Amino acid sequence: MSTNKIKILPDNIASKIAAGEVIQRPESVVKELLENAIDAGAKNIDVIIKKAGKSLIQVCDDGSGMSEEDAVLSVHKHATSKITAFEDLEAIKTLGFRGEALSSMAAVAQLEIRTETEDDEIGTLIRIDEAGNIIKEKGSFPKGTCVMVKNLFYNTPARRKFLKTDATEMKHIIDSFNKAALSHPDIHFRFYNSDDLIFDYADGTLEERIKQVFADNMLDALIPVDERTDYLSIYGYIGKPSLLKKSKGDQYLFLNKRYIINKQVNHAVFTAYENLLEKGDYPFFLLFLEIDPERIDVNVHPSKLEAKFDDEKDIYNFVLTVIKKSLGTHDLVPSMMFGDEIDAEEKLVVDKFAPSRNRDFNDRPFTQNRRTFAPRFSDEDIDKIFSSITDDAIEETDKPVAHPFEKPFEPETHQTTIKHEAKSEEAESPFIFQLHNKYILSQIKTGLMIIDQHVAHERILYEKALNRFETDIPFSQQLLFPKTVQLDPGRFELVKELYPYLNKLGFQIKIFGKNTIVIEGVPDDVKKGSEEKVLLELIEEYSINQREKKLEQKDNLAKSYSCKTAIKAGDKLNEKEMRLLIDQLFATSMPYVCPHGRPIVIKISLTEFDRRFGRT
Repeated sequence: MSTNKIKILPDNIASKIAAGEVIQRPESVVKELLENAIDAGAKNIDVIIKKAGKSLIQVCDDGSGMSEEDAVLSVHKHATSKITAFEDLEAIKTLGFRGEALSSMAAVAQLEIRTETEDDEIGTLIRIDEAGNIIKEKGSFPKGTCVMVKNLFYNTPARRKFLKTDATEMKHIIDSFNKAALSHPDIHFRFYNSDDLIFDYADGTLEERIKQVFADNMLDALIPVDERTDYLSIYGYIGKPSLLKKSKGDQYLFLNKRYIINKQVNHAVFTAYENLLEKGDYPFFLLFLEIDPERIDVNVHPSKLEAKFDDEKDIYNFVLTVIKKSLGTHDLVPSMMFGDEIDAEEKLVVDKFAPSRNRDFNDRPFTQNRRTFAPRFSDEDIDKIFSSITDDAIEETDKPVAHPFEKPFEPETHQTTIKHEAKSEEAESPFIFQLHNKYILSQIKTGLMIIDQHVAHERILYEKALNRFETDIPFSQQLLFPKTVQLDPGRFELVKELYPYLNKLGFQIKIFGKNTIVIEGVPDDVKKGSEEKVLLELIEEYSINQREKKLEQKDNLAKSYSCKTAIKAGDKLNEKEMRLLIDQLFATSMPYVCPHGRPIVIKISLTEFDRRFGRT
């Protein structure tokens, strides 16, 4: 007689296995209990933790409470008040809906519930003993529900052994608590560790909650996002580039107020930051997506952290466009300040919390059709001028300084009226100056702006290249004497492959056999005499990017082109060229970083100079 090898597991074992799906660590308990409290319409929620949740997790709320019958039913498997028919699964509006949390907790911990509804004189206490029996008592309790989970995983020692250190488990619990607090700023949340009150978040606006959870000056480092449509809305905040971090963790996405993780939306936000991100950088964001619940599915995973959208592509494009727009409307220039002495060394640090004003560069240097009388000073001249300033020459004055140097340069041949016109024009247009043929320094209302000329030109050319790919009008300069270039087979094949795009950029190339090409015309940005060199360098850069960064073809070519045709550090520019460069830079969609993610502009504020010179 054969004995059956397959047996149905007894309930008490089956429930412990199932509990592992929902309750993975103390944080899972906190998350589930917080969701229940929010769903119950609570206005005040208290969380009490002992020994990182291993010995006690208690969540008390002043929500609707439960009747005796409901309290008994709530600890049974798949018992929920939030779903009655299959159709309800299609449009879930509550945070909880599976009806598994309390029964899962009862399977792996000692569970106690005290609850009382608004209308009842007397409340109910439910306890579950080790055998799984439900013990009921009556008593007078505060209105609402209080759930205590003691000695988590006491009956599954292997699971308890896998818990991390108290500090790690506590960090997970606090993360979950903060997520619930951020998504519901209208609820008063309190968090106790043993008997110490750690967090006390009074109810208020989202902005007030952000200050409570992160820092008082956090809003200065954030850019608001707000775009609402009938079908889809997104609002919240994204971090300025100075808030970029090398570790994940500060990305908060809430779908209909439920915290979720969604790679598509994350990718859309990261892409919107374009080249502000270097590899391994993560931007801060706190975003709320609101969509009709029928268009999404949150019943994907027991943890309810994932969601599926009906039309992922539309949502991706919507998020990308809105975030790009929000980033584009704010000044993202890092404000530099001189840090206090660290190890007797002074360092320039980025002031992460400098408030950003919309379009802060309305006072940037501008181009005028005018004759300039400002002389060019060499490095030696400047050293002489500044070394000749003696202590007694420095005096505090409230009068504005008309010119950074001792005496304005005035050609004697001009009449007085022309002199006055020139002076007034000079006063209108802030000074602009090239430092070591590398950086452009210019006065702006808020202080000093410093631009890296090479990366600024790279950004201009990168956008120019992308625009040329979209239009079919190549801008090309014909060469008087076409150049014949012999290539190796690899480069020759690459030129053939990229020919349509090179042509759009303005390279007029004829392709011959035996790995030979003839350059007949080049884009207007390529300097005379460097045509062959630029093309070869561009192809080389393209190959490196393809190998190392796996960039998309057009993007790669635009980046390679801008890198190799931009003015270099060391190229001397006259004033007109500098002003033109700045004008073109601020006409681009992202004037703050080059296509490779390096900063183009930094500024040092007047207040920072005042601080260093002891004027504050």
